[in-house]
Amino acid sequence: MTYELSETPGAGPGTSASGHPSRRPRRNKVPEVTAYFWIIKVLCTTVGETAADLLNEKAGLGLTGVSVLMSALLAVVLVVQFRTTAYRAGVYWLAVALISVVGTLISDNLTDNMGVPLETTTSVFAVLLAVTFVVWYRRERTLSIHSIDTTGREAYYWLAVLFTFALGTAGGDLVSERMDLGYPLAAVLFALAIAAVAIAHFALGLDAVWSFWIAYVLTRPLGASIGDYLSQPGGDGGLGLGTVVTSGLFLAVILGLVVYLAVTRKDVTDPARVMRRAA
Repeated sequence: MTYELSETPGAGPGTSASGHPSRRPRRNKVPEVTAYFWIIKVLCTTVGETAADLLNEKAGLGLTGVSVLMSALLAVVLVVQFRTTAYRAGVYWLAVALISVVGTLISDNLTDNMGVPLETTTSVFAVLLAVTFVVWYRRERTLSIHSIDTTGREAYYWLAVLFTFALGTAGGDLVSERMDLGYPLAAVLFALAIAAVAIAHFALGLDAVWSFWIAYVLTRPLGASIGDYLSQPGGDGGLGLGTVVTSGLFLAVILGLVVYLAVTRKDVTDPARVMRRAA
């Protein structure tokens, strides 16, 4: 499990409201950011793109019907996630996979069903994400994912995650349509953008929290470009594997990695390191 020093809004790290040190251990509800985290995140975004297309094409429910169904499933999984007392790899990543699908469907509904321009949806989701961060910080005095240890912080976290997927979908589609890059080149472009964020963080000192969330947004169009390249027909610039094969392949890899992490607990933060970070 992950521990952090108890924090009270308005008090300094490791102090209570009365000014006395607080050493109450609290369990974090999200995984440590490792290479496994980013690999599974990109795989989930790919599944979000291909699974949304698959359900829309095969389920016969229409875009709105699929959106309602997947939103209901997401709500159930999030209830389970909120009821857990610590990070559980299976529950957490199932929630991420479903929120990836729902975020994609929200953006697609606004664009395809309601005719809202991509410029508008991209701007609106960017504003909603910014507002979420502002309110989150004003209430909790931190945006760190190493302290998602209360119901309030977890609610802000998942709301931010939802908006990152919706923003990544709208922004990625906007870039792809305006620049007409093709799937492989689009994937390279977004990968280079993520690499630039990593360089800015490790070499130039860009804040860790903002580096994380910028990269989190950018992994959405990266995964979507990869998914589209694999699943779309050759005449449309893809490899023609189809949404069924592509979704099944990536889900199998995600499942294998999640089972591995659940057994090895390699993505659970070392308590001693978290205590040093919070001190």
